[in-house]
Amino acid sequence: MRLRLMGYGLTSVLAVGLVAGALAAQQGPESLLPPGFDRPAPRAPRPAPRPTQTAAPQRVAPAPARAMPTPHIDLNPAEPTISAQPLFAQPGAPHMPTGPIKLPAGIASYDQLIALPPDQLDQALGLKPKYDIPPGAGRALRMVGMINESEGGLPSTLANQNADLLRAVLTGNGGQILSRWGHILLRRALVSRMDAPANADPADVVAMRAALLLRMGEGNAARELVQDVDPDNYNPSLTQAAMDSYVATEDFTGFCPIIGAQPPPNAKDPRWGALKAMCDAFSGNAASGFASLDHMTFVGAMPRVDMMLAQKFAGAAGGAGRSGRRRVGIEWDQVTDMTLWRYGLTLAVGLTPPASLMKDLPPGYAYVTATAPMVGLGDRANASDVAGMAGVLSAGAMVDLYSQVYANDDISGGAADRALLLRDAYVATSPADRLKAMKQLWDGADAAQRYGRLVLTAYAAARMPVSGDYSADAGDLVASMLAAGLDANALRWMGAVDKGSLAWAQLTLVDPGTGEADTGGISSFASADKSVGQRKTAFLVAGLAGLGRASDGTRRDYAGKLSVDYDSHSRWSDSIDQAAVNHNPLLVVMLAGLGMQGDSWARMTPRYLYHIVSALSRVGLRDEARLIAAEAVARG
Repeated sequence: MRLRLMGYGLTSVLAVGLVAGALAAQQGPESLLPPGFDRPAPRAPRPAPRPTQTAAPQRVAPAPARAMPTPHIDLNPAEPTISAQPLFAQPGAPHMPTGPIKLPAGIASYDQLIALPPDQLDQALGLKPKYDIPPGAGRALRMVGMINESEGGLPSTLANQNADLLRAVLTGNGGQILSRWGHILLRRALVSRMDAPANADPADVVAMRAALLLRMGEGNAARELVQDVDPDNYNPSLTQAAMDSYVATEDFTGFCPIIGAQPPPNAKDPRWGALKAMCDAFSGNAASGFASLDHMTFVGAMPRVDMMLAQKFAGAAGGAGRSGRRRVGIEWDQVTDMTLWRYGLTLAVGLTPPASLMKDLPPGYAYVTATAPMVGLGDRANASDVAGMAGVLSAGAMVDLYSQVYANDDISGGAADRALLLRDAYVATSPADRLKAMKQLWDGADAAQRYGRLVLTAYAAARMPVSGDYSADAGDLVASMLAAGLDANALRWMGAVDKGSLAWAQLTLVDPGTGEADTGGISSFASADKSVGQRKTAFLVAGLAGLGRASDGTRRDYAGKLSVDYDSHSRWSDSIDQAAVNHNPLLVVMLAGLGMQGDSWARMTPRYLYHIVSALSRVGLRDEARLIAAEAVARG
């Protein structure tokens, strides 16, 4: 009937309804049940109520959500039994447990229990909410990482490794890697799926990996790594690393499930309380969240600007009452420095910090700026030189960023000018004009950031025709291509460059051949080398020797000429050599990262480069070894 009525107008519906009502009055409703189901069972007569004494009204507990099995009741027991507790409490008499009450572990008295803060009280009583993972969907702390060996990750070779050595390698690295390719390779190792050493806590190993990624400026990789572990499996060190990862990526609400599953790793860190309050606001409890933030502000738990930023972030959640509608102003007049927490919250609430606070900051702030989606395209482009030079941004990511700048007419200034030059580097009518645009980009950066511009122009350089007419700029063109790993494109220039030139040295190092390099070319390169202490020559010999393409005699000869000791030993060199002998690529890469720390190639020694290139080559990472050696000559 309903389907037929849907096609009628209102008048027709009323008419049909009257006819249907008349039929119903005559015949009664038609049953839709099978025969026999339309006759309900007779009801048992309700017993007459017994008079009882007046008692306080009792609240009846709701029935449980799950169906419970019905207990069997013997209506004719052989012998009556007396229970220690009455089966039914007398009206008005509350049910009280008998015997001593067992206090939670670590709690000596009832007074100590009730004095605990609410979150600690919940945890002590076992009321802490657990992370909602269905049975069977939990993940074991094994093979933690984002990429396996078939996806480009390194093989898991740490299961039998000494845990103390691994801890020293991971915690001893400050994160500033002077080589772009060294940074990329170390990041690849840290995010590979791997097992922890047998005598180490797997959660601690993940925490150390994430902490090193954060020191490298790889906040997004660190966050993905900690997300590969279920919050129920966190320990204090991993909780701390996870909190730092979410702060570094401006993902303050993403940390909320971990707050619900773990206690604070450090009771003295006020960020935990601020994060919990912000999570309360976003979970619908704005009043409680703002009350906590107001209290923290009153007691001075954090600088006032940090608390105001936290309140502004919490206010974005809205909520009922005045708590969710308060307006928070940020005053920068008394702020004299910048922190990653402060900067992350500033970006998260859509503000831009004063330019005076962003001067002379460590490179990590540029990495955050270049990768934060809420930052303006112009500011991201300005920071991309540093991020690209370090290896945080790929050449493709830099080109994509400048493509967006070019397409946005509202952006002006240096970023817009560079976007126009980059377009010319790709599509100018003649190769000479394309090279001119590239050179303007290269020379428009200071010496410290020039390599970042070489990364930016890598694919444009690969489009240049091979010609001796451009041999004067071949060194930069080859360096640009190799900065993005375009070695096959770069090797096309081998026959068009002068023997002993900078381009020749780089191409000789990335040549996949295994034959001995031309000693005459090495001599010509050394004669023309104007670098301080002929470091480029020392790096060239170190790279060729590590790749097995320079004889021991050649290495010793140049060691004497350049006053370089390639063969001396240290605990680090012995460790990386032994890891190579044991064919442990993960440990070799981590030790190589330890040896490549520094803010410039002036920190790298030819001896360290020789051991790094040699060890990488022996464990199957020869391509990466070739690129690192060529980068050393280009930047040394």
